[in-house]
Amino acid sequence: MPGPGVPLRVVSYNVHSQRDDTAALAEVVREAAPDVVIVQEGPRRFRWRQKCASLADSFGLVVAAGGLPSLGNLLLTSLRVRAVATRCQRYPLTPGRHLRGAAYAECLVAGSRFLLAGSHLSTDPAERPAQAAALKRELTAATLPVVAGADLNEEPDGPAWRTVAEGLTDTAVAADRADRHTFPCANPRRRIDALFVDPRITLVDYDVVDTPRTRRASDHFPVLVDLLLPAG
Repeated sequence: MPGPGVPLRVVSYNVHSQRDDTAALAEVVREAAPDVVIVQEGPRRFRWRQKCASLADSFGLVVAAGGLPSLGNLLLTSLRVRAVATRCQRYPLTPGRHLRGAAYAECLVAGSRFLLAGSHLSTDPAERPAQAAALKRELTAATLPVVAGADLNEEPDGPAWRTVAEGLTDTAVAADRADRHTFPCANPRRRIDALFVDPRITLVDYDVVDTPRTRRASDHFPVLVDLLLPAG
């Protein structure tokens, strides 16, 4: 039985730039009823602020951080969670490649503070290690307990994954569900999406939500995790 702490429900979700069934996407998130959603491939182009707000509203949430400044990484929260400080990060650009980045929000819920982080690493294996190292520097520098969701674009035996995971709890492994693949929805065969947490945070439950609706909503399955944060 989990000990005392502050409950937090987290979804980490690559939404495929909303190119699939957006009604199903909204239904998936609303049904999960998360406190926070860590989005990869969120709005990052023309009228991105309005598009981020519309996506958040469709989920029943509000925008905490991200969008264009973090190159599509987006942090959304329920009204239960307050973002007290936010920042965005862009990884060094390799000419001819897609820009990548991360979003961070220092959050407060029921007297407990934590750092919420989201990132999306490159599909290029030559680029990922440096991006993972840049993300890891930010996570390591945090004094607050970390909750970090990411589409790492590689599996757990890859060097970038190992860099990010070091010293953190891989919630899938802790739940003994590392065999649950997250991509692609049409033929799930890879676990490239992860939710890492500080060892001070207690894992209550972990799931990769594989349903007919999630298969319509994106090309990635959402990762759904229930946590207990240290009491404030």
